[in-house]
Amino acid sequence: MNRIVIADDSVTARMFTKRCLEVLGYKDVETIEAEDGAQALETVKKFETDLLITDLTMPIMDGTELVKVIGSDSSLSSVRIIVVTSAGNPAKEEELSEYGASIICKPISPAKLAAVLSCNQPDPWGM
Repeated sequence: MNRIVIADDSVTARMFTKRCLEVLGYKDVETIEAEDGAQALETVKKFETDLLITDLTMPIMDGTELVKVIGSDSSLSSVRIIVVTSAGNPAKEEELSEYGASIICKPISPAKLAAVLSCNQPDPWGM
């Protein structure tokens, strides 16, 4: 089974991200929502996850720490990470990319998501 974890402290942002995925044809993929980085990490460790879409600014564990933990854990190396951020910070983007994360600037859209999903990496769902 294919699984996506969406981590954001905003219910609206999670709902919109899920809708973008549906527009792109990812309707039959299981999505699990997390309200913070710690919850997302627990979910990724518990369930085989193909894709994590995360915000940076979240309580308990922020997105930067989440990306670093997942990116440093060889047992989670198959998890593809997309960071959605409003911070246009090239240094932060470079830091996150060192841990395997791709970056999308807010607001997220189906077109931006499609561009990142098709960028130099095979689509895990063959779409």
